[in-house]
Amino acid sequence: MLPREIMNKEFTAIRKMLEEHLAAINDNTAEVQALFDYLQELEIKVEKVSQRLDQTQLNLGIPKPRISIAPLNQMERKVFLVLYTGESLMTYQEIAEKSELSVSIIPECLSSLIQKGIPFRRSFFENQLFVGLEPGFKELQAKENIVNLSLQSFME
Repeated sequence: MLPREIMNKEFTAIRKMLEEHLAAINDNTAEVQALFDYLQELEIKVEKVSQRLDQTQLNLGIPKPRISIAPLNQMERKVFLVLYTGESLMTYQEIAEKSELSVSIIPECLSSLIQKGIPFRRSFFENQLFVGLEPGFKELQAKENIVNLSLQSFME
């Protein structure tokens, strides 16, 4: 067999392997997208059930349970204030810039805030995570000051 024929045969084998690999990737991508779509539908249904429960509690005159938030430290307060005053979801980089903290500590601060009872919503877009406070919690914080923010919190 000539070297050129051997090379053509090898290239054909490599091309076949790459096409099989690409087909497997496409199958996995379709499966991941289907699961993501399912989770979004599930999230919408959970939100509707939550709204119905809230409405039922209002109709029955049952008071909503009081949300309890553990006290925040200085870094957590900075991150919370950035998210509370923000108009939209933000990346870790945006949160870091606005809070004047290192981007490396933002995930730790968010995790700590979650553990202390602050509800967040997350969204992935173009391989980036966007984070923000739950809109209902923002409204509740504005009405009841659950996190116990003072004017001094905004000045620091």
